[in-house]
Amino acid sequence: MLETFKRLLVGRPLPTTEQEHQRISKPVALAVFSSDAISSTAYATEEILFVTALGASSLALGLGTLVPIAIGVATLLTIVAFSYRQTIFAYPSGGGSYVVSRENLGEMPSLVAGASLLVDYILTVAVSISAGVAAIISIPVFADLAEHRVLLGLGLIVLITLANLRGIKESGALFTAPTYLYIVMISGLVLYGLYRDLIVGDIGRVPLPTDPEFAVTGGTLGLFLVLKGFSSGAVALTGVEAISNGVPAFRRPESRNAATTLVIMATILGSLFFGLSVLASHVDPYPSESKTVIAQMGLLIFGNGAIFFVLQIATALILTLAANTAYADFPRISSIIARDGYLPRQFANRGDRLVFSNGVLFLAAAAGGLVIAFGGVTNALIPLYAVGVFTSFTLSQSGMVRHHLTEREPGWRRSTVINAIGAVATFVVLIIVAVTKFSSGAWLPIVVIPAVILLFKGIHRHYSRIERSLHVEPGFRPRRMNHTVVVLVGRVHRGVLDALAYAKSLNPSHLVAVSVVTDDEEQQRIHDQWQDFDLDVPLETVYSPYRELSRPVLTFLDELGDRYDNDIVTVLIPEFVVKHWWQHILHNQSALILKGRLLFRKGLVVTSVPYHTD
Repeated sequence: MLETFKRLLVGRPLPTTEQEHQRISKPVALAVFSSDAISSTAYATEEILFVTALGASSLALGLGTLVPIAIGVATLLTIVAFSYRQTIFAYPSGGGSYVVSRENLGEMPSLVAGASLLVDYILTVAVSISAGVAAIISIPVFADLAEHRVLLGLGLIVLITLANLRGIKESGALFTAPTYLYIVMISGLVLYGLYRDLIVGDIGRVPLPTDPEFAVTGGTLGLFLVLKGFSSGAVALTGVEAISNGVPAFRRPESRNAATTLVIMATILGSLFFGLSVLASHVDPYPSESKTVIAQMGLLIFGNGAIFFVLQIATALILTLAANTAYADFPRISSIIARDGYLPRQFANRGDRLVFSNGVLFLAAAAGGLVIAFGGVTNALIPLYAVGVFTSFTLSQSGMVRHHLTEREPGWRRSTVINAIGAVATFVVLIIVAVTKFSSGAWLPIVVIPAVILLFKGIHRHYSRIERSLHVEPGFRPRRMNHTVVVLVGRVHRGVLDALAYAKSLNPSHLVAVSVVTDDEEQQRIHDQWQDFDLDVPLETVYSPYRELSRPVLTFLDELGDRYDNDIVTVLIPEFVVKHWWQHILHNQSALILKGRLLFRKGLVVTSVPYHTD
């Protein structure tokens, strides 16, 4: 039944030979890998206003910074996009800044890049889902859902997780339409809004709330707040690196298709972000946690009708599905890091549907925890967001500079300049984000990323130690071992008789059966059964007046080690297996507990001998 339920949710298993057919085309890839970057236009303008229009500043001053900040962000986007285009052609195997740093800068920078990417992708899901919920509750008919925003966010995480467990090709096909719908609706909002404002002149301004929590005019806006606003707007660049991380997912030729998709994505992202900032500077929306800036401008331009409803639904969908970029890249990056020995090996395993299922599930759990911890509020999560992004940007571009200087391929001088400018620009933004948003929460990734690196190092030490202990020189042959087999007996039944027969077939040096008894009567009963069945295996009994099982068995095994010069002891545990899983509830789990205790004893083998009662 569980298997049937799993197949209904994630689909039939796919053979490894199907992997080539799971690659995606450029239109689908744009939806899969660019939804995060493009969706950031839905809240980047709003986040700028949350900084520049509140506190000692005013709405008028905040609106005045939108276009200059948008120009700065668009310039930075152009630099980063051209830089990552170099990365795609240099490292077509994917992995983005982690692989670039590993190959050119060494272990520690690569771990910093890997930790930054993983933290960034977890935050991507949390921020995207929270922003999607904010867009949903901004629709008047759904306003009552505001008090359930955390539960709603968790439900959306579950849905997008199930979609990604079905495979990147299926999830991409599912998410393509919402992405393009959002691009069309935002383009329409900007073009139609500017047309009505600049040419027709009939839309006026967004009505202010009755009791605004900010000054409308006046106030002061210093350089610090402007830079902080710029760092908030720079979240529009999150997800730009996603295409370079997922190059192997593209159809052949992978690098060319990925590079083309990156240019298209950067063009769309820059145009929408700049257009929304220009429109906002004309219609004067205000920062609000109850109604998004997109919703305010949509109501003003389209009215509270069908087009506005479609706009909000498209915004909610793209923000929710923006998490799909993280679901596409987090498992792939974690699989590469796991193959290098810095994450548990389970992250490197593909599931039934040729996706890295363990990475998908871990990402969902981590993002869900963040949504719960921060109450599903977008602007509470944003300050945590940009540090990891620009850390990985800077390391990737620095690594590419080293790559060009080493390889000196055709056009290396031009490529070196492009990546050097990208490294400097993203490092400057990283410093701005870290300084201006440190007290707002940017300290958290600054602490978390080193903690993740320490985790990486600890895991790698463990795997290195295991590898050294398993290493064997050519020609090594193990010596013959003295082998004692111990069969645990409660009473004589079919399972015990089968276990004794199996023990004899092992041809051990010594064979003994042991029974743990609580009183003389129980001891006599097991001895009588032994005689009734005429068993020729020596039987020993161990008293346990406190009705324990594990401790007396462990003590007996210690005494056995003194009695025989054993190299290895095998403990056979007869177990009967019932027909239905739920019937196990009706039986003691003492064998399971005992196996857990025996597992960690050196020179001991524990074997279950099952007897199926059906």
